[in-house]
Amino acid sequence: MPEYCDVALPVPLDMVFTYRVPAEATPVVGGRVLVPIRQQRMTGLVVEVHDRKPTVKTKTVLGVLDEAPVLDEQLMRLGRWIADYYLAPIGEVFRTMLPLNAEFKRAVVYRIAADGQMALHLAGMSGSSARSRRTPEEQAVEFRVLDYLAAQESASGETVQVREETLRSATGVSRIILSGMVRKKWITREDVSAVRDATRRIKVALLKSADGKLNDNQRTLIDVLAASGGRVPVATLQTLDIPRTTLATLIKRGLIEILEEPANFAVSRSKPRSSPFAFDFNSAQQAALHRLRDAVETKKFSGMLLHGVTGSGKTAVYLAGMRAVLEAGRSAILLVPEIGLTPAVAADLHQIFREEVAILHSALSDKERAQQWHRIRSGDARMVVGTRSAVFAPVADLALIIVDEEHDSSYKQEETPRYHARDVAVMRAKMANATVVLGSATPSLESYFNAKRNKYSLVELPDRVEQRPLPEVEIIDMRQEFQETGQDQVIARKLTAEIKERFERNEQVMVLLNRRGYSPLVLCRTCGKTLECQNCAIALTHHKRELKMICHYCGYMAAVPKSCVHCGSEYVYFLGTGSEKLEELLHGMFPQARIARLDRDTVRGHEDFERTLNALSEGRLDLLVGTQMIAKGHDIHAVTLVGVVGADSALGLPDFRAAEHTFQLLTQVAGRAGRGQSPGKVILQTYFQDHYAVQYAAHHDFAGFYEKELRFRSWMHYPPYSALANVLIRSDKLDEALQWSGTLGKWFEQNRHEGVRVLGPATAPIMRLKRDYRYHFVLKSPSRGKLNATLRAMLAYAATQKIPRTQVIVDVDALWLM
Repeated sequence: MPEYCDVALPVPLDMVFTYRVPAEATPVVGGRVLVPIRQQRMTGLVVEVHDRKPTVKTKTVLGVLDEAPVLDEQLMRLGRWIADYYLAPIGEVFRTMLPLNAEFKRAVVYRIAADGQMALHLAGMSGSSARSRRTPEEQAVEFRVLDYLAAQESASGETVQVREETLRSATGVSRIILSGMVRKKWITREDVSAVRDATRRIKVALLKSADGKLNDNQRTLIDVLAASGGRVPVATLQTLDIPRTTLATLIKRGLIEILEEPANFAVSRSKPRSSPFAFDFNSAQQAALHRLRDAVETKKFSGMLLHGVTGSGKTAVYLAGMRAVLEAGRSAILLVPEIGLTPAVAADLHQIFREEVAILHSALSDKERAQQWHRIRSGDARMVVGTRSAVFAPVADLALIIVDEEHDSSYKQEETPRYHARDVAVMRAKMANATVVLGSATPSLESYFNAKRNKYSLVELPDRVEQRPLPEVEIIDMRQEFQETGQDQVIARKLTAEIKERFERNEQVMVLLNRRGYSPLVLCRTCGKTLECQNCAIALTHHKRELKMICHYCGYMAAVPKSCVHCGSEYVYFLGTGSEKLEELLHGMFPQARIARLDRDTVRGHEDFERTLNALSEGRLDLLVGTQMIAKGHDIHAVTLVGVVGADSALGLPDFRAAEHTFQLLTQVAGRAGRGQSPGKVILQTYFQDHYAVQYAAHHDFAGFYEKELRFRSWMHYPPYSALANVLIRSDKLDEALQWSGTLGKWFEQNRHEGVRVLGPATAPIMRLKRDYRYHFVLKSPSRGKLNATLRAMLAYAATQKIPRTQVIVDVDALWLM
């Protein structure tokens, strides 16, 4: 039996840790173990078992959690590739790949030590009033902790361990102060984290007997149980208009028994749309499906870019391809960019594939994610739909991966590991000899560039299904609107008239404004200063309904100012319009209309999203206003008008992808109009009507936009003509951020990096974010290998200069340079 094992732990270190194998159980490669590290316990993934004796003293594995690997050899290879390509710590990569947090309960306990008892005793001898006079605030908190722990022991008469969350709630102590008390040996800290059962359970009432005398309430409850086959969830019974004591009485009498059993999981509460196979495929769809099936049947790697205009029936091709995979006894994964799209797509899949479907996304609870993951791993579900993390679904015999809306930036993770799910999907398909399909009406320049150079096969769907026309697009020049009306208009006269006309015809409308909140800026007319977040160099956004000013980056909140916080002036001016204000304006203009808003302020979970979209689909809403959440993938046939307000706001950002993102957003939201029998129309309000991104979007001309944007990219050596990485240096101390960025800047200057161009150091466009000051470098190279080698050398040098690894963020293939 091997004596040692190497374990990847979820810590920001580019290394694995060696532990001694316990005598009672042998870890397996790809399985999880519970190990001690410093003064805590962690779960990690075993990457190797061996007999090589380390040069340092090793600790022993505390427990082996899995008898069989939770990540097979193929997924282990994929994890190593991600760590290597994105320069991410291997342990953090494997943590991202395994959504099993629910199976591990982190717990830390404290108890008072002898030195703490002595400190409390000496302080008591000097009198509590004297103690409070001569100790600073932190020491006052320390004695509150000692008082609380001593009181717990006194009450029980024995040594008591108090959980950290209980102690902090009772005393208001911070973790920093607790750590200091541990160092002073006043208290002891013990990590008692352990594995737990992650099965979701619900309480169910079971009818045992209906005999005996019953009052009216008891009879009602018994009748409900009998009508439901004798089993009803307790939560359902509690919604009845009867006292809760009624159930308790029946339990005492033995007429009802309460059981706990595993909870069922609803894949989607969205109503399935009409079957995608309810109409005949046109010739382009048939050709695309034929090529997809042929590629899958070869059982060799194949990449395909499915470029189809909005409403061309791409989803029908996806589902037909997945059905063919399932009929062959194999597995498929469908990735969608937004959580909001997942329920609708999951409902479609569930309609076709029934219990073979599993769903994975971040809006699920930890227990729900673990439940779905185990269904996939056991083979109970071979069709998987989800957001970017679903690319790691542990399916067996993978045949097909589909990345819907492959251009979408939400496929890129903005925290470690900073992987791009589209590129990971391509690599996983390559390792599995599977087919990967990238689908979009507006492909990313990189994907279309690769398809044009035959790295992927290019399949076109140039027309909408059933010969439905693409929507007419009318551009409204808001500069001219101002000249003619003499005032700033949020909603142009033409858009107002078109909305009114649609309401008269009982048709539905969508209005997009890609900005949350009520007003994005608060300005003092006296001193000219704005109200900024305390943690970020960002203006706070006014949220009228919540009566708060909120930072959309860190979540900081402040009261709505009645006067300027800088100079005290009462002339505070709220500038600009967000989706909340737009909704209010529309309610005022159309008081009889049924209007709803869809943005991150109204959607707290996937149930909110499903509820609103179901209302729109069923005709219970007349108008939906929202941010980019309403722009993607929704298929509402009664929507015949789409209005776009502030369509060009992103064009002013210091981002080389600004034009591409604007073109994609305008094209996608325009595609929501006219998907049924009635033709659609788009009103596009802009201050930059001559910009090529706006013009090409208005003419549905992707090819024209691609050629023009590609010329600009080639001149500036931006992707797809080069690989790009953003290196961000951050610290909550400005002098540290300056020093570290200067140190790395000198290293870049003094060392030759052939084939790699380094821009910076420079202040990041958002200089301060979440309390950190930020400076960055942008690296470009036509060679990914040379770029990767330069980044590795830089990280190694940063380590020698004692720059913490967590403060140097390396973002390979960065999409966000702000």
